[in-house]
Amino acid sequence: MFQHHPKAFLIIQTAFIGDVILATSLVENLHAAYPDAGIDFLLRKGNEALFEGHPHIRTVFTLDKKKDKYRNIWQLWKGIRQQQYDAVINVHRFAVTGFLAAFSGAKHIAGFDKNPFSQLFDHRAPHILGGGIHETTRNHQLLKGLVNAPVCRPALYPSAADFARVSSLKQTPYLCIAPASVWYTKQYPANRWIDFLRSPANTGKKVYFLGGEEDKRLVDDLLRQCPEVDGLNLAGTLTILQSAALMKDAQMNYVNDSSPMHIASAMNAPVVAIFCSTVPDFGFGPLSDRAYVVETHEHLICRPCGIHGHHSCPKGHFACAMGIQTEQLMV
Repeated sequence: MFQHHPKAFLIIQTAFIGDVILATSLVENLHAAYPDAGIDFLLRKGNEALFEGHPHIRTVFTLDKKKDKYRNIWQLWKGIRQQQYDAVINVHRFAVTGFLAAFSGAKHIAGFDKNPFSQLFDHRAPHILGGGIHETTRNHQLLKGLVNAPVCRPALYPSAADFARVSSLKQTPYLCIAPASVWYTKQYPANRWIDFLRSPANTGKKVYFLGGEEDKRLVDDLLRQCPEVDGLNLAGTLTILQSAALMKDAQMNYVNDSSPMHIASAMNAPVVAIFCSTVPDFGFGPLSDRAYVVETHEHLICRPCGIHGHHSCPKGHFACAMGIQTEQLMV
């Protein structure tokens, strides 16, 4: 494909944190195939902390979608063209990133056929949900002609300082729970978390609760209703990489179908992933060696009701979540 050994790649994924984490499998594959090449990454502003100190990423570009969007796009486009990339791999499927990729000046441009600018790409791949094909495998299609190797697992790289920040929390065995989700129908109900926490199997266990600042109230409510639990609310107090460092050594991590599940995958941390309104068949399930998927055993014609979830159950019964028994979490 190249007349010379490629020196520089750009990966574009400006979606949510979980999507960016899954795209790190591309970083791992490219670095393994071209260890001397520079790998840059374009993501949305606010997600750049994921790659602090990353050993395989040279430069992180950010797209600010909220402030001076078009000015930011113009500046990004000029900066990208100056890099003279050998290849640009656009994982995102929308117009802005399609434009940046198509007019990047790169020798090779790869992206999904759903992108409005895909006709200008050198390599187009289908992005089809379902069939149990994992998102990392779908993304791996974009490396055709560049990499001849199996899909790598996503990876994050907390620093020594990140591990030091949570080292005092690892003195005794512990569980991590990330109880929240941006989407109501992807979040295991609070009363079921309470039942799980009160289970005799969890008596005496140290429990760390993870999440963002916006999740503090939920965790406070859980702990207030479970005074017997030896729990600590860490929501909003740890960075993503510090949370990753803590999750790595947990006896088990309990998560919804949300970004903490992908953090666990990237750290190969043990995980129980709870799927309420969404299904693993979409291709976003956990990838850890010790990964367990929990979902209702009841056949519901309304499930799944969407790829992202909803702010309330469209049917009003939330049976996909209420049908999951806390005993299913005991693995």
